Amino acid sequence: MAAGEDTSGHKFSFSLLSGKTFSFIQDKNTSELFMKWSMLGRITAQAFNFDQPFQPYKQHEFAFDFFNDPCVMSNLKMIGGPGSWKPLEREVTKVNVELVPCTKLSMDLFDPLYSHGIVHPSGHIAKCFHEYYADFDELRKMLLIEDSENYEIISLEDREEFLFRLLKHICLGGELCQYEDTVGPYIDTTRLIYKDMVSVNKDPETKEIRVVSTVLKVSAYDHSGLCYPSDREEEQTFAYLVVDPFRRHVYVLYHSYGVGISAAHEECALR
Repeated sequence: MAAGEDTSGHKFSFSLLSGKTFSFIQDKNTSELFMKWSMLGRITAQAFNFDQPFQPYKQHEFAFDFFNDPCVMSNLKMIGGPGSWKPLEREVTKVNVELVPCTKLSMDLFDPLYSHGIVHPSGHIAKCFHEYYADFDELRKMLLIEDSENYEIISLEDREEFLFRLLKHICLGGELCQYEDTVGPYIDTTRLIYKDMVSVNKDPETKEIRVVSTVLKVSAYDHSGLCYPSDREEEQTFAYLVVDPFRRHVYVLYHSYGVGISAAHEECALR
């Protein structure tokens, strides 16, 4: 759904939280995996705070104000070239916002991968034949092919969850992705990102732990058309705003599909 300018007169204002760190960005092992998956140098996370109470029904106004805030325009990162970043720095005229379900508190969502033979007890991913891909497996088949026998072992409702979307993004990777033989690196990286991005608290009445973050998948347009997260639509190019209404923090998870930084690039940079 698209949204134009908020006419209420009460705009959200934002400030960059430059001191906020994300484990999945700093972790050396995760960086090595991102390199293998052609995502290194093309995936990032940032944090901002905001000045007004947030409710999910304000998602469109929130996103529009976010992209047009001077601090965000000057600091929001997007791909500027191979291994380089640039700020948004443009006036946004329209935003598309999708409210993404985010309710999961564990990785149990992925148990059917094991019970249906997509992943062997050893953790190895079952291989399969594909007409076009020489090195294909049952995991990518389940993620991508709607008429495959295992597509609905994870319900259509759960496939909409932020946790599932993260796993899918990680498994599919970038343009020169080298796929894993075992599921562990995918699951571990998904868990790390999810814990970094999503906030939980204890319900004061039921005492149960619950997710309090609101997740918005966003894209933005300027006078020339689509401008963020890229000027081209691609399933593996994405941006999510993860809003913590209690801390008044919003975390940005961004990835632009393409050729990531490789070991060869890093060696050249060190010379």
